[in-house]
Amino acid sequence: QVQLVQSGGGSVQAGGSLRLSCDASTYLAYSMLCVGWFRQAPGKEREGVAAIYIGSGDTYYTDSMKGRATISQDNAKNTVYLQMNSLNPEDTAMYYCAAHAGRCYSLIKENQYNYWGRGTQVTVSS
Repeated sequence: QVQLVQSGGGSVQAGGSLRLSCDASTYLAYSMLCVGWFRQAPGKEREGVAAIYIGSGDTYYTDSMKGRATISQDNAKNTVYLQMNSLNPEDTAMYYCAAHAGRCYSLIKENQYNYWGRGTQVTVSS
């Protein structure tokens, strides 16, 4: 069982930055996890943003944030981060971290992940 505890998010003006955190320290085999970030805007489907395989540090990105997001890990804290820069109002959404055991898939799809955080709201004002 993996419990994912999210933090970060909030409100920011366009052009600003935010960092989201996902603590997966309850999972004993943390190094074998793939951790991904997803987002869901009102009225839209959930979409993948980025993923990282803890064991190797390999990262994967979708085009959803077009080079403005960076996923990283701090293995000492069993925490994965999503740094988001140059935010715009279209980035307003609920952001979720998710995880599954094993290597990440290059295409980040929600049905690959079986553990989910509760989500954190990101609101970008113009």
